Amino acid sequence: MEYFCYHRDRPGSVTLREELLEEHWSYMDRYAKELIARGPTFAGDGETPTGSVHLVDLPGPAAARAFAFDEPNYQAGVYRDVLLRRWRNLLGRTMWDFPGGRTGGHRYLVLGLGAGQPADLAVPADRDELIAYGPLLSDDGAAWLGTAALLRAPDPATARGVLTPDRYADIEVHDWEFGGRR
Repeated sequence: MEYFCYHRDRPGSVTLREELLEEHWSYMDRYAKELIARGPTFAGDGETPTGSVHLVDLPGPAAARAFAFDEPNYQAGVYRDVLLRRWRNLLGRTMWDFPGGRTGGHRYLVLGLGAGQPADLAVPADRDELIAYGPLLSDDGAAWLGTAALLRAPDPATARGVLTPDRYADIEVHDWEFGGRR
């Protein structure tokens, strides 16, 4: 089962996050085969971390909760909250398979929080700029709760356009970059 996990940073936790970087990476190394995508989100300055995204394929909800809440930064108080949802990988690939590569252009996390009838269940026509894309689902996979996408786009407004605006309670756009060891 695939999961979307977004740890949002607690304000003022940058120093602690930096101190725990190796511990975080070592923890993620244990999930290398299960990771579909990973990486930090940033504030408008493009440098201050605001969160950490992980798309991961795990055996079930208990394993996903353990992944999210045993993470060293979470345990140390770097994160203020965690959004953990089932997710479906509609592209069927990992970020490492993205034809656009690891660098070049602006990268974004676009997170649409659902309201009502499911939307954006099909992969958009311009899939060349998509790094990861799929619906957010309830624990049992039956209810649509939104959509999560990682993509390359020239600006936040263009990135936001990957989702149908009037079909969501809220759409968040975050600067994002490929994560992991360099």
